[in-house]
Amino acid sequence: MPSTNKTIHIQVNESHILDERLDAAVKCLQEAAMLTGTHGIMVTRNRPGSYTATLSDQVPFGMTRENIL
Repeated sequence: MPSTNKTIHIQVNESHILDERLDAAVKCLQEAAMLTGTHGIMVTRNRPGSYTATLSDQVPFGMTRENIL
């Protein structure tokens, strides 16, 4: 069975590259999620410039949710 513990850490110092990096992370996780069909994607803003994107069993398959800490 494919792994569902994939996490991508994103660090940016310039806001104009944030969307590009987040989009790339979500696309990568979407490909991983398609292998299991059981997890969605959670994108969390940990602090300014620091984000984590991960497969989550708390998010329905096919959905992406955002969280701000």
